[in-house]
Amino acid sequence: MRSISVLSLSLLSSLAFAADLPGSHDLPLVPRLADAQIVDYRPDLQQERVYPLGSIRRISGQLRFDGQVNARGKLTAITYQLPTERTSGEAFTLAREALQQQGAELLFWCQARDCGESSLWANEVFGNAKLYGIDEQQAYLLLRLAAPQDNTLVALYGITRGNRRAYLHVEQFDAAAPLGNLLPSSATLLRQLKDTGKLDLAKLTDPEPVWLNLLSRGLNLDTTLRVSLSGKQAEAWRQALIGQGVLATRMETGNTEVSGLHFELLR
Repeated sequence: MRSISVLSLSLLSSLAFAADLPGSHDLPLVPRLADAQIVDYRPDLQQERVYPLGSIRRISGQLRFDGQVNARGKLTAITYQLPTERTSGEAFTLAREALQQQGAELLFWCQARDCGESSLWANEVFGNAKLYGIDEQQAYLLLRLAAPQDNTLVALYGITRGNRRAYLHVEQFDAAAPLGNLLPSSATLLRQLKDTGKLDLAKLTDPEPVWLNLLSRGLNLDTTLRVSLSGKQAEAWRQALIGQGVLATRMETGNTEVSGLHFELLR
């Protein structure tokens, strides 16, 4: 009888652990990795929110990063604990790809030590000690949803702790006022190109100085890459990028019948 009772308690404990927090639920746009469980849920918080657009560090007691989005609005935050056989990278990629397929635009993407210290992300940015882990095992992404939801941001943070527990933290922030013009970093454009093999900039038509600067800087962060440019103004963009210092031999023109501007990594 004692062994049966102990077994029953063990099963009940496992079932309780496996259950989501009462009242919690997924965000409609972000898929959940199989068998992941919600371990922290903070819905509909009205607050001022700051999202970094660069690696974070502490200098003279102050939190520093290269850029930021600062706005007031409604925040919903969800933290998933992942099953032991899955990684934070898998959950992060699943969420990123789903959001991009729905037209979300990347604003900032960092991985590992390029993000800064995990302790700062956990405690200072997200206010959740569960997210403190190994600097090499972290990734952060900030996206802006496609119109008409373009005043909504989604932040993803994946981390593996020292005990090998993996988590994905997801935030949806609905700004109370228009966010205005937000641009990605050059490093983010390069990371997307290298990770996915392509870069789709459907809104771009004729070459624009601000985008020429971002794209040329991104391409010149890794001069070993060769790309194909597609779009009705692809050759105009190619010539303009050459004028910005990108070697002509690194770029070729692809399909000129499609709208927007599209890069494809040449292997």
